[in-house]
This record gives sequence, C-alpha cells and structure tokens, in this order.
Amino acid sequence: MSEPEAMTRLARQKGQRIDLVWGRIQLQLTPTPAGLLERCRLDGFDLRLTVTEETPLALAAALARGDKPKVRIEGDVQLAAEINWLIDHVRWDAEEDLARLMGDAAAHTLAQVARHATNTLRAFVAKRSSTELRTGGGT
Repeated sequence: MSEPEAMTRLARQKGQRIDLVWGRIQLQLTPTPAGLLERCRLDGFDLRLTVTEETPLALAAALARGDKPKVRIEGDVQLAAEINWLIDHVRWDAEEDLARLMGDAAAHTLAQVARHATNTLRAFVAKRSSTELRTGGGT
C-alpha cells in the first residue's frame, strides 16, 4: 500500500488469476480493484509462474546472491510484464510492516537478526561457490 505506482499497475490487472508454484507449494492470487494482491482459490490461471529451482538451498542461494530465481512463465504476456515490473521496482519494508504488528523495538530486533542471517548465508554461498570453482565440482 506504500507504493502508489504498483497499486495502479495491479488495479489495471484486477480479476486476473495468478498461480505461483514451487514444487508442491501453490499460491493463487488475484489483483483487486484497489491494486492489492488477494489470496484466492482459482479455477485455471491467466499467468502461472513456476519456480524451477528444485531445492530450498538452491533457491536460498540464488536469493542470497541477489538473483531472481529461475521461473517458467505460462500465460498472459502483459500480466507477466506487470509482475516483472513489480519485482524490479517494489521494495518491501518488512521492518515497517512488522512494527505495526509488534512494535518498533521488537521489529527492529527481528530485522537485525534477519539481516545478519542473510549476510551469513551470502558469505556461506560465496565461500562455497569459490571452493567449488577451485576444486571443479560440487558436493
């Protein structure tokens, strides 16, 4: 709700059916007339985004590197372009949203822990990647 441009773009796509899939996990969403995403039960889809990273570690590693996960896209090209714009331009301020739920101090502490965990994961991935490059293989 803090991104008016994103809300305007989503409102133009109201009623479209978005299916997000990763393995056995499926999340079905639809943009509302207010420009928000609402979870729903869908018959069919206008856009299906299937994350093709097979393991949680591979997905976490891609995200830790700042990469977008590999995704197979099926369906509406215009809707896919709008979702891509959102991914590229909208930054979620999780700490601000958490503060509304649990207060400033707790949200700040939780955000610090999350940042530390993310930095540790990035360092682990970077170290593992450089080791694999030197040794010429994986696990």
